[in-house]
Amino acid sequence: QVQLVESGGGLVQAGGSLRLSCAASGRTFGGYAWFRQAPGKERDIVAASSWRGVKTYYADAVKGRFTISRDNTKNTVYLQMNSLKPEDTAVYYCAAHNTFISGTYYTGQNEYRYWGQGTQVTVSS
Repeated sequence: QVQLVESGGGLVQAGGSLRLSCAASGRTFGGYAWFRQAPGKERDIVAASSWRGVKTYYADAVKGRFTISRDNTKNTVYLQMNSLKPEDTAVYYCAAHNTFISGTYYTGQNEYRYWGQGTQVTVSS
């Protein structure tokens, strides 16, 4: 089992930055991703990475502003969010799976076995 705990959310003004962290414990994991769910909407993919970060994916809405990364020494996944917009307001979830393929990432929620509890990000205008 892998336990994931997110942190780093909060309230920020439009144009500001936040870095979300997702600390993992338990067994090692392969690829990982960040999803978000805004009020009244479905949970959507934000960014995904293959194992070792060889390939990454970003939703069009965040491309060029968000960066997904992983620090193996700290067993932590990050989402650096810059130039935040009010429409980025959502609960952000990190997720991980057991596939150890360097060149493959997944964007579907069903591909991820492990989930964090979520962290709220609110961007004011």
